[in-house]
Amino acid sequence: MSIGVLSILSLLPIISVAVFLVMLRWPASRAMPIAYIVAALLAYLVWQVPISKVVAASVNGLIVAGTLIYIIFGAILLLNTLQQSGAIQAIRQGFSDITPDRRIQVIIIAWLFGSFIEGSAGFGTPAAVAVPLMVGLGFPAMAAVVAGMIIQSTPVSFGAMGTPILVGINTGLSADPDMLAYAAERGFDEWDLFLEFIATKVAFIHALAGTFIPLLVTGIMTRFFGKQRSFADGFRVWKFALFAAFSMTIPYLFVATVFGPEFPSMFGGLIGLAIVVSAARSGFLMPADDQIWDFDDRANWDAEWTGSLQSGADPSDNTDTMSLVRAWSPYLLVAGLLILTRLPALELETLLRSSNPLITWSWPQIFGSDISASFQPLWSPGTIFIIVSLITILLHGLKFSEYTLAFNSSLKTLIPASTALVFTVPMVQVFINTSGGAAGYEQMPIALAEGVANLAGSAWPFFSTFIGGLGAFVAGSNTVSNMMFSLFQFGVGERILADPTWIVALQAVGGASGNIICVHNVVAASAVAGLIGKEGAVIRKTLLPFCYYALMTGSIGYGIVNLENGVLNAGFLVAAIIVAIMIYYIVKYNRTTDP
Repeated sequence: MSIGVLSILSLLPIISVAVFLVMLRWPASRAMPIAYIVAALLAYLVWQVPISKVVAASVNGLIVAGTLIYIIFGAILLLNTLQQSGAIQAIRQGFSDITPDRRIQVIIIAWLFGSFIEGSAGFGTPAAVAVPLMVGLGFPAMAAVVAGMIIQSTPVSFGAMGTPILVGINTGLSADPDMLAYAAERGFDEWDLFLEFIATKVAFIHALAGTFIPLLVTGIMTRFFGKQRSFADGFRVWKFALFAAFSMTIPYLFVATVFGPEFPSMFGGLIGLAIVVSAARSGFLMPADDQIWDFDDRANWDAEWTGSLQSGADPSDNTDTMSLVRAWSPYLLVAGLLILTRLPALELETLLRSSNPLITWSWPQIFGSDISASFQPLWSPGTIFIIVSLITILLHGLKFSEYTLAFNSSLKTLIPASTALVFTVPMVQVFINTSGGAAGYEQMPIALAEGVANLAGSAWPFFSTFIGGLGAFVAGSNTVSNMMFSLFQFGVGERILADPTWIVALQAVGGASGNIICVHNVVAASAVAGLIGKEGAVIRKTLLPFCYYALMTGSIGYGIVNLENGVLNAGFLVAAIIVAIMIYYIVKYNRTTDP
């Protein structure tokens, strides 16, 4: 079978997701079972993967879904605990003391705090922390989810202390034994230095594209969730948005260049938080009092904006006496524990991910296949959320009855969310575990990428980021996307006579951008917000930021690898056009200062 036909067939599960989930607006609980059936039939009938392996991949998907449900439950439980204690009211008041403007709040929480949490833990944890916090502060659930998804771009390549680079690219490239020799030829006798070299390129591209992400977050929020339904309201805080972008991306790039891939997102987000919150408190670049923007009255919200998780509208008895530090202390504990457990110097990972059966629950070679599943509860952010929720009982003086109410409410929110994940993750696992079939074809993602590469030719850098994004879209992980495609992208770079390390960097950047629309993450983030059955609506609202990010970074990459043709090559021209469009709309929407 030709590579073109295989590529089209490989695309069918993704097309089914696009048609049923995005276009027909089916809930994920209905759309994803169809996508799963399509992937399973292709794997068995076309790729001729043994039925035992298809079942094994499905079982592994169920196990992965279970680990996600565990994290979601922990995040919801922590939020509900804070609502019972009155901490959410104190946090809300704290933000109101800085500014009641929701545009500023979303930049601080989603972009800066989210980047810090991404750098600390990754794997969807920012959505599990930032999204329910925004809902608790009074954001519509869908607005919180959309904002949480859009920022899953710039910080993702260095999430979980550099895992997409140190594990994803490392595993993908090292599959070829000749890569060590190539790295040595480039002057890198140590493999880790070669990875740091690629990571610097990744950070450089991200830093450029990330410039407009805070502005896109505010623009998308006001366009879809504002009273006027206009980008204009969001773009009117362009000065603050760009300031917040640079406050994160400049230290982010510096840390990546000097210290390597472990800390760029974590330190970039943390330093950015310190700079931006201090500036906001002093009134720097803040909107005037008569230009404060807020959501319309809750009674006027569209029904699809809200979910079963609601903001704590009524303060508890101890709200007035709770200090801001005390209110924030559970989230500070979460961040601290995430950092402590993942710092290489402390070597806690060795203990928390030990092969001891009591610590790592594993199922090797499921049904005799090459697929293995495992779960490490002590390493899971879900455990940290639950532990901190229990500590909060003492920190905030909760009664047992109040904690029980929070626990029961969390279970009620979680149960409907589980259905979509039970089909979404198994579909992903079947899709990516289609190698080794009797037909002898490459696994579906590689077959699809090869078809695109054959069509693209020398224009491949424009498409490389979209392929990386596709990998994250179906796999739910930048790390997995890099594992699948890094060596393939390197080979295409050599084939088109471009510097292959830049093409691998574009893969990593594209994989990060794919998290913006990733079904896996959208379902999980929606579940955290109690927003069930509206996943397609979220993806429709995040498509524009994804297209911006993938096209912008692909254009920059094309321009860099074709510098011998001059600065005015196609890549830099497309990037310049994108920047010009953004500037045009900033100017257009700021001609009037009326709110």
